[in-house]
Amino acid sequence: MQMLTKFETKSSRVKGTAFHPKRPWILASLHNGSIQLWDYRMGTLLDRFEEHEGPVRGISFHPTQELFVSGGDDYKVKVWNYRTRRCIFTLQGHLDYVRTVYFHPEQPWIISASDDQTIRIWNWQSRQCIAVLTGHNHYVMCAQFHPTDDLVVSACLDQTVRVWDISGLRRKSAAGAQPMMGDPLSSQRLNTQGDFFNVTDVVVKFVLEGHTRGVNWATFHPTMPLILSCGDDRQVKIWRMNESRAWEVDTCRGHYNNVNSALFHPKRELILSDSEDKTIRVWDTTRRTLLQTFRRDQDRFWCMNAHPELNLFAAGHDNGLIVFKLERERPASAIHQNSLLYVKDSQVRLHDFTSANDAPMVSIRTAPAGQYLPPPRTMSFNPAEKAVLLTSDAEGGSYELYNLPRQVNGQVSDSAQARRGAGSCAIWTGRNRFAVLDKAAQQILIKDLTNQTTKTIKPPVTVEAIFNAPGSQILLSTATSVVLFDVQTRQVVSEINAAPVKYVVWSSDMSTVALLCKHTITLANKQLDQLCQVHETIRIKSAMWDASGVLLYTTLNHIKFALPRGDSGIVRTIDNPIYLARVQGGDLHCLDREGSVNVIKIDPTEYRFKLALQHRNYEEVVSIIRNSNLVGQSIIAYLQKNGYPEIALHFVRDDTARFELALECGNMDIALETAKAIDTPAYWNKFSQEALRRGHIQMVELAYQRTKAYDKLSFLYSITGNTEKLVKMQKIAIMRNDLQSRLQNSLFIGDVEDRVRVLQESGQHALAYLTAKSHGLVEEAESIRAGAGVEEANITSADVAGGSKLLLPTTPVISSTELDWPQLHVSKGIFDGKFNFGDKGAGPHPGKSRVADLATAAVDGDDAAGAWDIDEGENMGVDDEEGFGGAGADEVDLLGDEAEAGAEGGWGIDDDGELDAEIAAEATAAAAAGFVAPQPGISELEVWSRNSTLAVDQIAAGNFEQAMRLLRDQVGIASFDALKPAFMEIYTSSRSVLTTAPFATPSRIPLRRNPAESTEASQYFPAKIYSLSSSLEQLQQGYRATTAAKFEDGLVLFKRLLLSLIFVSVDTAEDANEIKQLLQICREYILGITIELERASVAKEEATEENSVRLVELAAFFTHCQLRADHEKLSLRAAMNTAYKHKCFKAAGEFAQRLLDLVPTPQIADKARKMITICDRQSRDNLAINYDARNPFVICAASHTPIHRGEPAVNCPYCQAAYKPEHNGELCRVCTVAKIGAKATGLRSLASAN
Repeated sequence: MQMLTKFETKSSRVKGTAFHPKRPWILASLHNGSIQLWDYRMGTLLDRFEEHEGPVRGISFHPTQELFVSGGDDYKVKVWNYRTRRCIFTLQGHLDYVRTVYFHPEQPWIISASDDQTIRIWNWQSRQCIAVLTGHNHYVMCAQFHPTDDLVVSACLDQTVRVWDISGLRRKSAAGAQPMMGDPLSSQRLNTQGDFFNVTDVVVKFVLEGHTRGVNWATFHPTMPLILSCGDDRQVKIWRMNESRAWEVDTCRGHYNNVNSALFHPKRELILSDSEDKTIRVWDTTRRTLLQTFRRDQDRFWCMNAHPELNLFAAGHDNGLIVFKLERERPASAIHQNSLLYVKDSQVRLHDFTSANDAPMVSIRTAPAGQYLPPPRTMSFNPAEKAVLLTSDAEGGSYELYNLPRQVNGQVSDSAQARRGAGSCAIWTGRNRFAVLDKAAQQILIKDLTNQTTKTIKPPVTVEAIFNAPGSQILLSTATSVVLFDVQTRQVVSEINAAPVKYVVWSSDMSTVALLCKHTITLANKQLDQLCQVHETIRIKSAMWDASGVLLYTTLNHIKFALPRGDSGIVRTIDNPIYLARVQGGDLHCLDREGSVNVIKIDPTEYRFKLALQHRNYEEVVSIIRNSNLVGQSIIAYLQKNGYPEIALHFVRDDTARFELALECGNMDIALETAKAIDTPAYWNKFSQEALRRGHIQMVELAYQRTKAYDKLSFLYSITGNTEKLVKMQKIAIMRNDLQSRLQNSLFIGDVEDRVRVLQESGQHALAYLTAKSHGLVEEAESIRAGAGVEEANITSADVAGGSKLLLPTTPVISSTELDWPQLHVSKGIFDGKFNFGDKGAGPHPGKSRVADLATAAVDGDDAAGAWDIDEGENMGVDDEEGFGGAGADEVDLLGDEAEAGAEGGWGIDDDGELDAEIAAEATAAAAAGFVAPQPGISELEVWSRNSTLAVDQIAAGNFEQAMRLLRDQVGIASFDALKPAFMEIYTSSRSVLTTAPFATPSRIPLRRNPAESTEASQYFPAKIYSLSSSLEQLQQGYRATTAAKFEDGLVLFKRLLLSLIFVSVDTAEDANEIKQLLQICREYILGITIELERASVAKEEATEENSVRLVELAAFFTHCQLRADHEKLSLRAAMNTAYKHKCFKAAGEFAQRLLDLVPTPQIADKARKMITICDRQSRDNLAINYDARNPFVICAASHTPIHRGEPAVNCPYCQAAYKPEHNGELCRVCTVAKIGAKATGLRSLASAN
């Protein structure tokens, strides 16, 4: 039997625990007066409740309501609502410490036991006491309701256990009687007979005497008429009762100190007890024998609790609590074709997936009376010999070989035929042989069907477990890797790095494998080349391959999927853990912890969709989009991230998101539609810029009109030669009384008279006179001169240079008032026309015609007409001289006139000369209207830009704006000043200059990344300027500077490295993960060094109490930066000395203990131990420092203060540095380029993702 620890906390002494009946929560009441609410699956502290004064000893969840109750040494019983996070009310009446509190399973009652020698029952709805149980003459340590009957059991230090009958109280409550605890004296004044202690409502049924010292705990069996008690006499007693009497059944002896609590196992015939002797003991209920002892060296146990539904227990001790279970609940199973073999109720059973038939096959060994036998852990099936190998932890590791019956007839074979042996793992390696791992001797034994050893192999590595592999190979799991080992040649075939592997799952064709660890899954091919790695924060329970090559796996509360290229997601949530057996379409066959086979419905659409995108199976992508309701922000972000904005546009319903996606994929019709729906100037401005860039003049005009950008409209009409609308703009300017706009429009249209009037109205008489005089408007000029009162003799005219001309606008040659600018032909994408993006998505595009599209599509086939020797000129009715280079008249069409005539007759088509003439004329007009200019050549820089979506490749191609947009979207870059040198270095280093002759222009030659492998244009990429290897060299320089305490130099090196990581591109997912690790290292070192530099600055200032507090805090925060082990040791030594110098002994002791945990040199370790000894005597801090190592926190990179878990925080989108909310929108102090709190998709550095 094992104690499998699922969750553990570190805190002050835990006096009480309580499981939530449904959610994965546990309450812990502490000796320091605090109540903690933990999520034991995620391992996180959810909340803390602190209103009690003094230790809190009792705690309990309500079985159905969002309530819990607590009782403590402040004599108070408090009822809390955990959703609103506050105390609802307080029940007062006890005169001494409250030991335990519990809710009734059905009634609105709370029972509390106290050191005032009474037990009180409260109605939490009316908030009054309804009964006081008296009779004990010492501290009442425990009182609980019976799960189903109207009974209460109590334990007291008067050495007795009492059973109380509360049926009268239930009847009184059901009859609607008013609950008591009014003033007893007032009832006497009213001449009523009030019974203060409710003697008639609650009576003592049994008094159990047998303990020789005080009794600490008593509890009922959940289903049987048994009572369990324990006390300071170090004994655990079992009592049986009936309607008339109760008597002692037996006593469990073995503890050698006070036994504080005991309970019945809710599902098995076991008793658990914990004691101040630092042990938890497990007893057999039937034989009352000790089965197992679990010991902790430092912690005394004070309380224990069982989950009401799950196989979980919690025990509180001096330094926290542990949540554990006593045995593995995963049924051993194996899958072969359409059958599932699994172990349930000491039988190997066979389940047929097709027919859902389930039948027992063979019985397995069971535990002898009074002993414990752990269930089988793994199963390996041999379909050729119909044999199974079961491995368990019994007797230090053993296996059993069972032969299954050939036919399934419902008869169960006897387990006496099994062959047994010692070994920690056993797997089949062939038809008639299997391998057994002797972990102690580090040997692999090859055995035959008679269980005889035929071969002994000494593995080349230290093996923890073995797993099956294709052919004669096996997988050897070590502490740090998995080795593919050939049994016949005894050679290592390959190796992959991985954490300790718990399970291995092969695909049906044995081509890919999933290595399941505690928190990671590694996907690899059969040569153990890593495909990807998936990380989870909670335990991974099982996995199974889908027929399409997708891995489905389960955690404690989710079914998830993982694609071979690294994408993962959630399929659905689950209430309780399950173990996958088979995936077939939308049916998921699985085993639960009870050993039952269940079928769960799932929706495989999302992972089928992503897999089809990865495999470029676009027909299936279109089919899924048409036939499913795939929606959600995650799928939209996935499509946009992977370069499919046109598909993402199909899923988006939000106008803002549709607008951005439409601009990204160039769908200007939908962009216009959404801009109209949003109708804000910012979006119209953005739309107008993109429409102008693409040459959609009419859309630009509409956008300018919506934003009332009159000056832009005037300029647009001027460059397009639209003089009619320029005249309208002039009239609008007159109506608006905008002189500047009138002057501008008059210049554009050449209206000199109006220009003179504008100058005159604005008071510029001299300019008005000069303009009129220059343009020959003599009468207007004289009128202006006379109005100004200036004599003509006083006007000095400047000499006009020879050849000068008046400033008049040019006359447009072609007025393009309705047509957009000519568009270069762009090949249609794979998804164009596959589905309709909106109401206007299927309509004609501005400036294009469908005939022109069809004509262009015909040309795209590499001159298919010429290859077929088809004379286009003759077929289109065009003369050879006017054709497009067709064949001569003497050449014969391959199809021939006779064949065509026969075909037409067969289809019932009559010859119609007039129709042919109309078709020829229409085709000629369409061809003329849809003429597309020849395409210019594409430079290699543009090829680079098209092939890659990485910012560094866009920079190399000279597309700075696109690179800056990508960096803003991916990592929230707001300031590019610090990146400008890198931009210029990448741009200049990606090309070479070749001078051919002194008078010739130098040739610029682009430098490719892979000149030898790049045979097609789609493989052209620029050369790498920043590489992972150079980044690692910079990291080493930063480490050396930090070790030498050159913090200023180290800060410069790490910041330079942090900024250069933006431009590093890699080719494998493993290298991309290393980039992320480098980014985290740089962030931590920059943060730590800035903290240390601030500490050095504060140390130079005047020695005040405030500065002393800040010195200790900064030294403490420096130790929480994730540094290299040697640097962490140095930071802990500095913090220890700083804290001790300022008499913060508690903090200094904690630093010294953390230093010892890192195993320093003997001299430093001795100093740390001495520091702990000195600090333990003081155990307090003389300064009020804002530092608590037990309360998890991150450090604000701006203020260098802690942000505790649960407090609001914002992060830098690039380096992920944490900040307090008041710094939102500022530039990050760590990377100095990103905007704090900006939304970003994440840095992309994987070149193969293009």
